[in-house]
Amino acid sequence: MRVHYVHFTNQILVLYIVKSTSQNLNKKVATVFVLIDSPSMDIIAYYTLSTYTVDITNLDKTFTKGLPRYPLLPAILLGRLAVDSSRQSQGLGGVILIDALKRVLRATEQVASSVAVIVEAIDEKAVNFYQKYGFQQFKEHSFKLYLPVKAIEELCLSFEI
Repeated sequence: MRVHYVHFTNQILVLYIVKSTSQNLNKKVATVFVLIDSPSMDIIAYYTLSTYTVDITNLDKTFTKGLPRYPLLPAILLGRLAVDSSRQSQGLGGVILIDALKRVLRATEQVASSVAVIVEAIDEKAVNFYQKYGFQQFKEHSFKLYLPVKAIEELCLSFEI
């Protein structure tokens, strides 16, 4: 089966899917999930997940209240999330984000504990996108956001997932 890549607005996201995906998979650095258009086999969206640790001092005190006082806590990094430029504004970003969050929730319940999903937004538009789903900005990094696992559970319930 041959899969074609197509056009993403941001060149960094294009380079990642073209050059780094197989390397990251082979080295077990990140897992890549793609949404493929059938029958053309074009990649129309993708995201990556990997393990991460988060410094507890960068998180809101209302969230960290009740968490262990370890300096670093386990989290999941949603490292990339992209939708083909010809498919934007069709809700696919939300679809693949919810898919990613469901996977994180299952992994947290079945495999390894995690306190949040972390994203590093590529621009202000991406920050606004993540905030629509409840992500909160880190104290000192305006393009870095997190969504607590408890909020993911509530979000999945609201979408009846």
